[in-house]
Amino acid sequence: MTGADLPDPAVRRAVGAVAPGSGGLVDRYGRTATDLRVSLTDRCNLRCTYCMPPEGLQWLPKVEQLTDDEVARLVRIGVEQLGIREVRFTGGEPLLRPGLVGIVAAATALHPRPEVSLTTNAIGLSRTAPALAEAGLDRINVSLDTLDRERFKQLTHRDRLDDVLAGLAAARDAGLTPVKVNAVLLHGINDVDAVPLLDYCLEQGYELRFIEQMPLDAHHAWTRGRMVTAEDILERLTGAHELTPDSEERGSAPAERWLVDGGPATVGVIASVTRSFCGSCDRTRITADGQIRNCLFAREESDLRTALREGATDAELADRWRIATLGKLPGHGIDDPSFLQPSRPMSAIGG
Repeated sequence: MTGADLPDPAVRRAVGAVAPGSGGLVDRYGRTATDLRVSLTDRCNLRCTYCMPPEGLQWLPKVEQLTDDEVARLVRIGVEQLGIREVRFTGGEPLLRPGLVGIVAAATALHPRPEVSLTTNAIGLSRTAPALAEAGLDRINVSLDTLDRERFKQLTHRDRLDDVLAGLAAARDAGLTPVKVNAVLLHGINDVDAVPLLDYCLEQGYELRFIEQMPLDAHHAWTRGRMVTAEDILERLTGAHELTPDSEERGSAPAERWLVDGGPATVGVIASVTRSFCGSCDRTRITADGQIRNCLFAREESDLRTALREGATDAELADRWRIATLGKLPGHGIDDPSFLQPSRPMSAIGG
């Protein structure tokens, strides 16, 4: 299907070109969204410098956040009516959501069953990993940018490195595998940690993914010139390990992968800025306050929460979601001179 085959959202309801309850989340460029990211809260118990200021942010009022039942309903609609095959719960920090285990259990009970994962900073995961595994969670992604205690405190404004490492081990022991570690490197702060992080993950059996710093900080201080690029990361790694491109088909996965010292272990680099993968993007997002976002860098959102609370049927909500998907742009536009950083930071969008 091409963009020309799709009805204009402004006339879609008027002419009934696509009936409610039919079709998946297809945009004007032929991409189909099958991977859903759901933010469960904008709150976080760390203050990572590339995300938010040390004093934190103004959090969403509870009444504006989706309830557990509302989250479960939207996920069900996505899976049963819109072809969603993967669900990732994010934040902020999703472990701060009291109803997390129940939300995961509701998602894993759906038919067809989606793959269900969680992105977390792992603080508290040592206590909750067994319950999450029992609820059916498939795997965990953990954010960890350094193994050095002082640099961890500098980056996060919290002395919680031991808690993160304990959470990683608990996830592995609970069978939430593969355990993936996401790391962001910053010039002059933790760029020296590239090789130590890789060595640690190789030793522990975790899969490491480096992510280029993106313009999603609350204070809008990001500049491309100060970003540690994919090339910078690979140059550091190849000084200590032999890397060869992974021959496995990448598909819509954001990470370019390399075999480490001949494999089977791999390391990935998500070059969101310098090697964008927008053409194969298969993601759709729901924020903690029930807004659909087609891209991390989108400046427009589509409101599902109001319709949901005003009594919209499942079919009506699904159709609103389809219409919102038609507005997805061909790329994130970071290289365009007119690019403007989203008003919401990463913690309020959901990674």
